[in-house]
Amino acid sequence: MTPLVSRTAELERLDAVLDRTLGGGGESAVVDLAGAAGIGKSRLMAEFCRRARGRGMTVLRGRATEYEQHIPYRPFSDALADHPRGHDHDMGLREPGVGDGRGDRFGLHRSVAKLLVRIAGAGSGPGRGLVVALDDLHWADPASLELLDHLVRHPPHAPVMIVVARRDRQTTPSLAAALTRGIDMGTVLRLDLGPLTERACVEVLAPQLAPGLPPGRAVELYAASDGNPLYFLALLQAGRGGQARGHDVSPHSAGLGSLLLDELTPLTAAQRRTAEAVAVLGDHGTVALLAVVTGRDEAGVDADLEALAGRDLLRPGPGGRWRLRHPVLRALVHDSTDPGSRVRMHRLAAAGLAGAGAPATERAHHVERSLTGWDPQAVAVLSEAAERAAATAPASSVHWLGVALANLPDEPQHTAMRRDLMLRRARALGVCGGLRESRDLLHEVIAMSPPDEAGATGVRASAVTLSAVMERHLGRYAEAVALLRRELSRTPGPPPADAVELGLELGSSAPHATGYPQVRADVARTLDLARSLGDEVAEAGALAISALGEAYEGEMSAAREATDRAAGLVDALTDHDLADLCEPLFRLSWAEVFLERYADAERHADRGLAIARRGGRLYVLPHLLLCKAHVHTQTLRLDSAVEFADEAETIARGIGSDELLAFVLGSKAHALVYALPHDDRTPMAVAEEAVAAAGQGTHWWASIAWCMLGYAAIHAGDPQRARTALLHAGGDNLNALQPSMRPLFLEILVNSAVATGDTDHARTWAERARKEAEQLDLPSQWASALRSAAHVVRGEGDTAAAAKLFEEAAEEAARGGAVRWEAFSLLLGAPLTAAAGHPDRARSMWTRARRLAETGGSRLLTGLADAFRPTVFGPSTADDGPAAVSVSLTLREREIATLVAEGLTTPAIAARLYLSPRTVESHLGRIYRKTGVTSRAALAVLQTRSELSDGTTRTAGIT
Repeated sequence: MTPLVSRTAELERLDAVLDRTLGGGGESAVVDLAGAAGIGKSRLMAEFCRRARGRGMTVLRGRATEYEQHIPYRPFSDALADHPRGHDHDMGLREPGVGDGRGDRFGLHRSVAKLLVRIAGAGSGPGRGLVVALDDLHWADPASLELLDHLVRHPPHAPVMIVVARRDRQTTPSLAAALTRGIDMGTVLRLDLGPLTERACVEVLAPQLAPGLPPGRAVELYAASDGNPLYFLALLQAGRGGQARGHDVSPHSAGLGSLLLDELTPLTAAQRRTAEAVAVLGDHGTVALLAVVTGRDEAGVDADLEALAGRDLLRPGPGGRWRLRHPVLRALVHDSTDPGSRVRMHRLAAAGLAGAGAPATERAHHVERSLTGWDPQAVAVLSEAAERAAATAPASSVHWLGVALANLPDEPQHTAMRRDLMLRRARALGVCGGLRESRDLLHEVIAMSPPDEAGATGVRASAVTLSAVMERHLGRYAEAVALLRRELSRTPGPPPADAVELGLELGSSAPHATGYPQVRADVARTLDLARSLGDEVAEAGALAISALGEAYEGEMSAAREATDRAAGLVDALTDHDLADLCEPLFRLSWAEVFLERYADAERHADRGLAIARRGGRLYVLPHLLLCKAHVHTQTLRLDSAVEFADEAETIARGIGSDELLAFVLGSKAHALVYALPHDDRTPMAVAEEAVAAAGQGTHWWASIAWCMLGYAAIHAGDPQRARTALLHAGGDNLNALQPSMRPLFLEILVNSAVATGDTDHARTWAERARKEAEQLDLPSQWASALRSAAHVVRGEGDTAAAAKLFEEAAEEAARGGAVRWEAFSLLLGAPLTAAAGHPDRARSMWTRARRLAETGGSRLLTGLADAFRPTVFGPSTADDGPAAVSVSLTLREREIATLVAEGLTTPAIAARLYLSPRTVESHLGRIYRKTGVTSRAALAVLQTRSELSDGTTRTAGIT
């Protein structure tokens, strides 16, 4: 092995990361080795792996390769194959459904992460841990890059180090973005490798590798190499350097290429052919397969391999596989092979792999490189490979289907096959984020599928439906609806089964554009048609659309009826029945969420997730995951709620839909508000990204994103921003706010109005919340309306009435099973109940609220409870439980807190202190963040308690 020189600083930094990883915390890390070709990345990685093994760590090494860039997960499977039990893990990249192209690629990511944790923990002694070294990641397939991105964003909770080496200038934007994101998160260490120094090359390398070479000649060779180790070593070996002087170092430059290819000159014809076969086969270069590709017996191949290894052209790898000593050499040998011979070798390689039982995904790239025209058998392999990769590596599926289409003759007898391949490619494009390209391809399918052509109607309906899905995810709701209505209204109309398919998508798309009432009649027609066909799955789908639409619009009587019927039908269907149409489960689950039937919603969401994962129904997963996240937030299971939201975010980013991402991030912010402490700015950051993704629209998902920004802002102590966000979401008269959750959103406006002293609007919005809640007759909405009323009367100074309203709100929330709102209402009411002369009742309320908050993992509520404790229990009992939060307010902040306790509005405080109202609001925001309270009423309670416990000054600080 070539000596490692002049990399002391890099090794010290790597050792430091290794020390942290092997420390008691079990910290994982990713190291990014970046530099030009031949700069020494692989050599540095090898040295680091040697050191890690010396400390008892398991080391797995894998490599991406230039000619296999569409084989899914190639570098990871290569690395895991090195593990002693790699075969037992099936290379760690198999889970139910993966082998047949179905399943969930994001579930596979989680499975691989768990596998790495298991391997890291399988060792013994202080050095237990794992290093996964992945070389040449600039050539990695898209599925591998997506997996690496997952591991960067969700570091394994174990001593796992992932070291990647790549050429900076050839790195794909997705890989660069993933690693840069990791640097920002603090999970990635980047090391940029530069040229070696002249001293390292001339005084260290040259004497060891070329003894007797005059120092002056070594200096000339160094100058020609520009300090690139690979080039310098090639020049040393060739004994010449003048031809490359003054040129940039490139792995494919004429100088370096000729130097390396000169090493093949002494070979016999048979040895040269064997070397070319190794270049063609890449990591599949076993003796048996080399014999197939070269047409020689295994004994002859063995002799060639021995000779080539003796010249250090080939090196053995695990599993009896052979490879050329460097990827640059492989590229040069492969590209310099006679084109006809190269095509034949790839064809023989594909046949040999098929004979060995290799899957189509491993044969496809050899098939691709051997295609010279239309070959039905070759296209069948590409089609099978695309099917197997469709769910777990959709970018590879897109590529192979594109190759098949490019080689399909443009003749009438192939039209049906072309439509099928195009439709499948469009689906794969949609799954991996190519929404616009998918839509454009679907438009081609529609154009080449006349409605009156026998056999084309089913494909046409599927293409129109899928095109509408793409438009919907692009936020082009009007276009989606227009496309569907045109297809449904043409004469003669589509066959009944196709009409049902189109009608179900219309019921899904139209509410985003116009509202459910405008599509209610269409859904009813689709439901009747499905019943007439005896299609129970479609009937369940139409009922679920109706249930969700009515529930969203607040038509609770109709929603309950449709939900009951949909649930009865769905529960009677088998998973197999729902496999091709599992969307009814997510719509039914969300309808049950809006009806506050949390147990039923979670049951149906769990079933939907299981079916969707098995069937690779990617679009459905975020909706089901967010449904569970919402239920767990409402029932105060916040750790799992955030996990579900994280997974939904990963999938939404993979799909590439800004509309879906806005909904996902808004829902995640909702869970994070209660999961994190009051002074954590993460919920605001997530909510801000949600509205950025949503844009300025006020459609369904955009409105939700803006509402969640308002929700995060009010809890962050920024009532003015909360008000602005809600007014944007609600539009004129606030009618754009989701009707079935409008009281909860109105509560944010009431809070913001009370906080800013806008008592008129506070009363108006609280009264509207009461009327809306009365119409909905849902426990959580009633609880919200009661809290809004409590905020208003507390601002008017009626502590006893406010206390009673908060307690009633807690009872309503408990009746509906909304533990989050029960705990919140109890906490707001406990200090007021104590102030109203009911200390025992107040203590009971506080105790239950804090227990619920702690059990549910709500750091916001536990912090609020600890701040309120002395108010409820009194200063003398402060040692009996968690201490109150100690907060240091400035003199000006204390003055403002005192005036809030007196009931003054923001304008009144501004006039009293000769400040602007905006300045008062800024001070209030800081006070909220410091004290952990989220409303003006709660701040008044804290200040009153502080004044009672400190009689020395009227402006005592909140403690």
